[in-house]
Amino acid sequence: MNAIPDINGDEVFDLRSALARLERHPGQLISTDHQVDPHAELAGVYKRVGAGGTVMRPTRTGPAMMFENIKGYPGSRVLVGLMAQRERVALLLDAKSEDLGKRVGNAVAHGIAPVVIDTPAPCQEQVFLASDAGFDLRKLLPAPTNTEEDAGPYFCLGLLLGSDPDEGHTDVTIHRLCVQGADELSVFFAPGRHIDAFRAKAEARGEALPITINMGLDPAIPIGACFEAPTTPLGFDELMVAGGLRGKPVELVNAVSVKERSIARAEIVIEGEILPDRRIREDVNTNTGHAMPEFPGYNGPANPSLPIIKVKAVTMRHGAILQTLVGPGEEHTSLAGLPVEASIFNECEKALPGFVKNVYAHTAGGGKLLAVIQVQQRSAGDAGKARQAAMIALGVYRELKNVILVDDDVDPFDSNDVLWAMQTRYQGNVDTLFLPGVTGHVLDPSQVPEYDPSIPAKGVTCKTVFDCTYPWKLKEHFARAQFRDVDPHPFAPGLFPKSA
Repeated sequence: MNAIPDINGDEVFDLRSALARLERHPGQLISTDHQVDPHAELAGVYKRVGAGGTVMRPTRTGPAMMFENIKGYPGSRVLVGLMAQRERVALLLDAKSEDLGKRVGNAVAHGIAPVVIDTPAPCQEQVFLASDAGFDLRKLLPAPTNTEEDAGPYFCLGLLLGSDPDEGHTDVTIHRLCVQGADELSVFFAPGRHIDAFRAKAEARGEALPITINMGLDPAIPIGACFEAPTTPLGFDELMVAGGLRGKPVELVNAVSVKERSIARAEIVIEGEILPDRRIREDVNTNTGHAMPEFPGYNGPANPSLPIIKVKAVTMRHGAILQTLVGPGEEHTSLAGLPVEASIFNECEKALPGFVKNVYAHTAGGGKLLAVIQVQQRSAGDAGKARQAAMIALGVYRELKNVILVDDDVDPFDSNDVLWAMQTRYQGNVDTLFLPGVTGHVLDPSQVPEYDPSIPAKGVTCKTVFDCTYPWKLKEHFARAQFRDVDPHPFAPGLFPKSA
């Protein structure tokens, strides 16, 4: 296949075309040339502008933001918040906000495999080899430090691409990457990640694992990459999901310094190898004792022993954009939550056709820990199906911690409506199911034996189902007050667009 052609129009095929689409929609993207320090200040600004999520208040959900003047890095640009609003993700994925989970789920079922193209590729317009005199990753790329306590500068949206050294199949996942030196990064793998399994295989043979770190992408790619087993088992290439979302394959190109591939339209690619039998303390350069803010909203402890990536080269586009996120923000909910919604909805639809109407991976859990499942009861025979749906959800996504079940007259995306259902359709001693001693997520600080002595090890938790649906036999008792449906535009034209 030949090099990628120029593409015009409103189609989204990389980060730049995504930004071009946002520029045509007022309020979705802002830019500043006011100088910003990548150390703590950049994240501090966006915390107030649009991070949302579990970031400590005050914060808000707002536009994506481009920083055009980075202190110490003339000519560099940093983008944050591209996916930090559900409505913006819907705009970028050609879907309605409430249908995003179903849209992404459909892409899993109709994935399109990536293809390899010939060079040159946009991601290789500039090449910097680690063997070159003066090469220093710390001076080349403005990796932000989110807080004053971070272990160091982090690449927060680096999509690792690696291949099984035995089977050859490829996997992509996002991991936190701390810059540790001129040509070294540390990488944190949560338990069960496929590239970590590839690393272990290579390490058992005393070999390094070649990888590429791809940054600044079509948003369909990182969203698709956040699927996990069993929806995407070992051997499933998550780039197929992005292919399904766009209706065409993701294009790859051979890396320049390692035997692996890069995403051809990435803004920046770091090429390297995960070294065998070498580990590093995450905060070795700062001694802060902390890592970086993760999705639950805490700046967790620095890991005492992480694998090392030895950088071999950096390639990038002219005028490259470094894309990052604020760890606990709404952007993480979009990345992690949409695959959760898709996985739960697809499996519930198989087992209980037509019963589950929608799923929301709530931002309070960073898209991982809390799901709201909306069900449609149709007869007395549906008794128990809502709780069955909850069991399916907990089975299909192992890191899920809590499930709230609501009826179809409750908006699962409206937290006030969900909490209303909990106050009026829920009795704690009747409608709560506890499942103790189940695998959860190591980044939840409550999932440790010190919190509850019954927890045998870090990352084990008690999972809970809150059944906030009404009993079918009492349906009329729980009927909501019905108001007349009136077009408000004539009365408040400034607040509402004209009705069709």
